[in-house]
Amino acid sequence: MTATMVLAEDVPVINEAATAFMLLCAALVLLMTPGLALFYGGMVRAKSVLNMMMMSFGAMGVIGVIYVLWGYSMSFGGADVAGIFANPFDMFGLKGAVTDGKVVDAAGTSVIDVFGVGVYIPEILFVGFQLTFAIITVALISGAVADRVKFGTWLVFSGLWVTLAYFPLAHMVWGGGLLSGAESGLSAKIFGATDGVANILPIDFAGGTVVHINAGMAGLVLALIVGVRKGFGKVAMRPHNLPLVMIGAGLLWFGWFGFNAGSELAADGLASLVWVNTTAATAAAILGWLLVEKVRDGHPTSLGAASGVVAGLVAITPACGALSPVGSLILGAVAGALCALAVGLKFRFGYDDSLDVVGVHLVAGLWGTIGAGLLSTTTGLFYGGGAKQLVIQIVIAFGALLFTAIVTAVIGLALKATMGWRIDEDAEVAGIDGAEHAESGYDFGGLGARGAGSTPAHAGGLSSNIPSTGTKATEVIA
Repeated sequence: MTATMVLAEDVPVINEAATAFMLLCAALVLLMTPGLALFYGGMVRAKSVLNMMMMSFGAMGVIGVIYVLWGYSMSFGGADVAGIFANPFDMFGLKGAVTDGKVVDAAGTSVIDVFGVGVYIPEILFVGFQLTFAIITVALISGAVADRVKFGTWLVFSGLWVTLAYFPLAHMVWGGGLLSGAESGLSAKIFGATDGVANILPIDFAGGTVVHINAGMAGLVLALIVGVRKGFGKVAMRPHNLPLVMIGAGLLWFGWFGFNAGSELAADGLASLVWVNTTAATAAAILGWLLVEKVRDGHPTSLGAASGVVAGLVAITPACGALSPVGSLILGAVAGALCALAVGLKFRFGYDDSLDVVGVHLVAGLWGTIGAGLLSTTTGLFYGGGAKQLVIQIVIAFGALLFTAIVTAVIGLALKATMGWRIDEDAEVAGIDGAEHAESGYDFGGLGARGAGSTPAHAGGLSSNIPSTGTKATEVIA
């Protein structure tokens, strides 16, 4: 996703094909957040559906404003600070991203050179594309703390976390910081650099570290800080609307083509390969998840299929530009099986990751990032490239893990001590929708918000948060 910003002697001309492609991809990625709202909304109980969806929409509001003010500057601004973030005031309010920028066309529009070979798109379009990534990353975290946190605290957390965790990590990986292929990055320090570029370039094509490891680790830390839901492990907490979950999964898959193929920043051969790799990995992950369910539980489920979609999409995200289609099938199948097994870990270790942000996004994000070091067709271990790429992939994966864990813990504990995270116990039992929003998702015979919230969830789902011998994957995503 790296774009070159250089001075040009000749007046550049915006590439209309690349620009049109990126406008479409940015819109597709923005659609992913409402898709996630549907996906998460269907997985919670009926009394929590509106709050769950509002956490995604709230993130859209908060991050959309912050990214314009200082988010882009912190991620991609010109003044680097210790390889961790860029100066938030360098391009505050997108100063220089519209006009009077590094390179301008005949109309005075700031542009960036996609490949460093004269393929230009407006810089403000790159801003919009990156904005959508920041939004979806924050929204992903909400699934780990479903049903039980104050909406106001969530909004404050969203602003603090995106500023202190997401923007720095985006800069470190994509903006020339410590986890990038820059001469000052960790890869160059480990294996050296040539002409200012690391000899072994870290692979994170579209966000394995920046988005999924980042969100997954944040979800784990928050789940530990906030604590478990009332009745966790004892009371069934079934998804109230599985069709809604599957619609959300479909929208996520659709939007993910903008996420992955759009990260090439141009409509070319590599973007086409990325499209096929994304599809192949996702399809294989569905089968991998369902196979685990069939062998372990005796039946494949719709929730398992929807969850397999997300697991495959997450895993292929960092590696989609480096693998072959067959390699993508392998990566996806392993991701589906791994995540189907991993979602049960919360019962073993006692953390309440409500919608399995950890079991899916953290596990698949780690596998996809590290798996690129095995399956890259040019530098992967399985393709004769040696172990160096694998070493670098492990370094950037665990570097991201450590950074996010520390930052999220500080923010989460500070908010716990000041604003507080948990809603009242009575409100949690009656339903967070009525308590936080004075609304209900469904009108059960004309009941008010509080009455509707206290109505038991529909029995149409197969999920349950009651652990049993051979805990089912469908029993732990509720």
